[in-house]
Amino acid sequence: EQMNATLMSFQVLVTATASISLLVGGIGIMNMMLTNVTERIREIGLRKALGARASDITKQFLCESILICIMGGVIGIALGYAGAWGLAGSFSSMITLDTGITPIITPNIVMITSGICIGIGLIFGYWPARRASKLNPVESLRYQ
Repeated sequence: EQMNATLMSFQVLVTATASISLLVGGIGIMNMMLTNVTERIREIGLRKALGARASDITKQFLCESILICIMGGVIGIALGYAGAWGLAGSFSSMITLDTGITPIITPNIVMITSGICIGIGLIFGYWPARRASKLNPVESLRYQ
């Protein structure tokens, strides 16, 4: 019973840490995308002057945000898998028994992680994408 309580406490701690990490990562994505919009104001203005719709600009920046998040998710899965193997090996050597612990990454885990990455990209990329789509083409072309 005490073991279950300890495992539950550990699971809550890991979940809280992961949630905070996702929030901080999402804010980092939003900051990077806002910087990206600021650096590309003239490009956005030129595209709008040549006939791009606001929805085209929004889609472009949302796709960029999602792509960045998916790349981060792929790297995170790879590092998590490598870390899990390292931990499993160190636990086995500490106990001096073969624990039989084998890290497994199932397709469900990959799909859930991909969905979370896409969601983070959409949520935290929306404001910068919307801001880019509302730029005035004339003012954007004057921007230095």
